[in-house]
Amino acid sequence: MVAKDASREPWRYSAAGISIALRVTPRGGRDDIDGIEQLADGRSVLKVRVRAIADGGEANKAVLVLLAKSLGVPKASVRLLSGATSRLKQIAVDGDPARLGEALRQLVQAKSAGAKSTGAKSTD
Repeated sequence: MVAKDASREPWRYSAAGISIALRVTPRGGRDDIDGIEQLADGRSVLKVRVRAIADGGEANKAVLVLLAKSLGVPKASVRLLSGATSRLKQIAVDGDPARLGEALRQLVQAKSAGAKSTGAKSTD
């Protein structure tokens, strides 16, 4: 009944790009994308951690920079849609939706493979 991967993807496609549901951990020790997590209400979110503190929008800025770098788009193409003061955020990324979706899929798969290898090899 449920498609295996598409239903778990925390991003939605539009003509201008994609929007991504995030759960952000400020002061997370490193700037990284940790994969996909299922919330208690059934929604999927992309887990993101940043070193920046959640003060004066610093963590939000760090998230936008991390996503731009990870997806290979200019910083100006990534913007916060909602959740400025929440750990749960909606981010919009302008660009080719198919390419952005594939880039996110590859990032998530790389994290899944890295977690399964339990440190046998370095990931980035």
